Amino acid sequence: MLYLCGVKKNLGRMYPEEFVKPMRQDLAQAGFQELFTAAAVAEAVNASGTTLVVVNSVCGCAAANARPAAKMSLTNAKVPSRAVTVFAGVDTDAVDQARNMMVPFPPSSPSMALFKDGELVHMIERHHIEGRAAQAIAENLMEAYNEFC
Repeated sequence: MLYLCGVKKNLGRMYPEEFVKPMRQDLAQAGFQELFTAAAVAEAVNASGTTLVVVNSVCGCAAANARPAAKMSLTNAKVPSRAVTVFAGVDTDAVDQARNMMVPFPPSSPSMALFKDGELVHMIERHHIEGRAAQAIAENLMEAYNEFC
């Protein structure tokens, strides 16, 4: 933290932690593991089994449906071995690592990726989230779980 004129400034962060805390908690309380470092992302994604990575975001138009969809998807009979999340604009190193592992898809947030044994097998980009109901997004994820989990 850097203090300028008596005000805390977060270097390398677009949003103050107090602002994103409720959005973080939304997924954490549903069982998503929060990842804060590049190493933690690489370890989770490269572990055997399946890993759902949610790039969380403050974007009201898309993230408002992405978080409920991600949580809803975990009610499926088949689910990923792990569900993890990183926060765009806050967890810079973790988000950069996640996005590097999502290539060839361009960076977008929110977004969701399913990995199996370290290989990207399913991707939901922001443009697949915007304007869609949470239930439709969740069903997309559930179909991927049924195929890969």
